[in-house]
Amino acid sequence: MDKKKWEALRGSAGFYITLAVCLLVVGVSGWALLSGRGEEPAIVEEDPVPEVSAPAPEVTEPEPEVVETVEPEPIEVETAPMPEVEVDDTPVVAQAPRLVVSPLNGQVLTAFSVDRLVYDVTMDDWRIHDGVDISAKPGTTVLAACSGTVLAVEDDPMMGTTVTISHDGGYQTTYANLQAQPTVEEGDTVSAGQIIGAVGTTAKAESGQSPHLHFSVTKDGDAVDPDAFLNR
Repeated sequence: MDKKKWEALRGSAGFYITLAVCLLVVGVSGWALLSGRGEEPAIVEEDPVPEVSAPAPEVTEPEPEVVETVEPEPIEVETAPMPEVEVDDTPVVAQAPRLVVSPLNGQVLTAFSVDRLVYDVTMDDWRIHDGVDISAKPGTTVLAACSGTVLAVEDDPMMGTTVTISHDGGYQTTYANLQAQPTVEEGDTVSAGQIIGAVGTTAKAESGQSPHLHFSVTKDGDAVDPDAFLNR
């Protein structure tokens, strides 16, 4: 700088003002630097942030639903008239129970057999036997096995005095080897257990056996086991 200009500036008042300001700034800066080395910076404690609890949600109960009750309308039911019932004025007649009894009690000498041959001591041969031979003393009473009508009373050349009775259901019973004079006649109506005759010895075809009643049963003309008929 020109020496003349420097001297002019130094002699002015502005020069000194500027110099004073600079010295003040330097002084303040030095004091601040020295004071900062000797003291630790103060710790500023922050106030704790208060915990804020969220308010509990308000629970609102639903309002009860109002149901309108509707009374049903009455239903008219049409009742049909009762049909007329025809009444049978026919009086009820009591009927006696159907009974079947054995014509007599005794030991069976020859059983019913139409499926295989049996030996006939009188004829000395093998043949079928369409009834049962029931042992009994001569004169033993013989009973009708079931109610029915006497179809025939005859003297058979081989089976002797024979009584045949017809029954309901297509059944017929035959009582052979009776005494010569039965107690019933053709056309008579008999009941179960009624006496129709007595045991005799008139059957030539079975004379080789001891006295007995030959009792046989048929249904619609076919031979039936007498035991099945008596136990039905």
